[in-house]
Amino acid sequence: MDRIRISGGNKLHGIIPISGAKNAALPLMIASLLTSDTLTLENVPHLADVEGLMRILGNHGVDIAVNGRRERQEDGYSRTIHFTCRTIADTTAPYELVSKMRASFWVIGPLVAREGRARVSLPGGCAIGTRPVDLFLEGLQALGAQIEIDGGYVNATAPAGGLVGAKYTFPKVSVGATHVMVMAATLAKGTTIIENAAREPEVVDLANCLNAMGAKISGAGSKTITIEGVTSLSGARHRVLPDRIETGTYAMAVAMTGGDVTLEGTDMALLDTALETLRQAGAEITATESGIRVVRNGNGIHPVDIVTEPFPGFPTDLQAQFMALMTRSSGVSHITETIFENRFMHVQELARLGARISLSGQMARVEGVQRLKGAPVMATDLRASVSLVIAGLAAEGETIVNRVYHLDRGFERLEEKLTRCGAVVERVSE
Repeated sequence: MDRIRISGGNKLHGIIPISGAKNAALPLMIASLLTSDTLTLENVPHLADVEGLMRILGNHGVDIAVNGRRERQEDGYSRTIHFTCRTIADTTAPYELVSKMRASFWVIGPLVAREGRARVSLPGGCAIGTRPVDLFLEGLQALGAQIEIDGGYVNATAPAGGLVGAKYTFPKVSVGATHVMVMAATLAKGTTIIENAAREPEVVDLANCLNAMGAKISGAGSKTITIEGVTSLSGARHRVLPDRIETGTYAMAVAMTGGDVTLEGTDMALLDTALETLRQAGAEITATESGIRVVRNGNGIHPVDIVTEPFPGFPTDLQAQFMALMTRSSGVSHITETIFENRFMHVQELARLGARISLSGQMARVEGVQRLKGAPVMATDLRASVSLVIAGLAAEGETIVNRVYHLDRGFERLEEKLTRCGAVVERVSE
């Protein structure tokens, strides 16, 4: 099993290209199930989760062709992928595939919308909370689907005439459930109105792609999304938006180590709240023609309190990275996690590096220390794993991050991007 070895203490200087967003690419790929024409996605990141979802889509009958590379970038970065699903070969998403990645459960929406039925295993993924599928299923039930759970599988069946538009209010904001209901509603008869919808940029990206395929969706990015159902969707060509979580992660790495890095190919508007928080912590952040410039030279790291919230609030997917940054602040900060109940599993691993963190329910109190010291640590989930990398970049001596398969799920060529900016990071295979 691979590990990441980090020798800390180097400032970061240079350019880091930001990849396409994993959290946007996955629902966009799943949207290919809604049409018999070809959906071409540009800027798809080369990640384990993307490869896993391609296997799942292939099981359903999607023909997949990968070609091309990003302009001015070498092989291995984001790709252009063509998805063609002439017919649905299988409406079952088996346990052995779905259990490896939670987002694969989302195929339930397009399958029941296009074929009238779906049998999908209950999902797996990072162990950061229960993340129940109740909201997904209630949304589909609002569109007329009959739902049964049997033997660890969800059986969804549309009425004889297909799904029917409806008005539904999510009791809690859910990005995944919003994705699923939007996709299902595109082929439902009549009008669907989704209240308390997720406002994340990835939801907007999906709606833009679906509209290019012939859907009639308005209001994406607001709390109310309206979908006028159509009888069929066509193919389209769409570019995946930049990864705001990768953007924020590298911005925090620069804030942690010091230096001057341009994050290329990204957009400040995707994560205003997180970048403003980094400014409060002492980083200088400015927009450039090619992306975002992050600088921290000389000034220390200031303590800042945060509360994770749905977009446009501080993203839960940057909470662990920000906690790593706060371990080196000049005072005490408080981090409150409101999205996932078990998303503090990185605390004990950060403590192995010398961090001083105490937990009280869903709040962490982080007392900044003058130095961290390298040690072996264990990644527990995707975002926790990269928080350990950030801490290791600033720690004295050597840090070994184990279970880096988590990193491969969400960060394209992380060690290469950091090494090019002066970090000493390498992958070690046993």
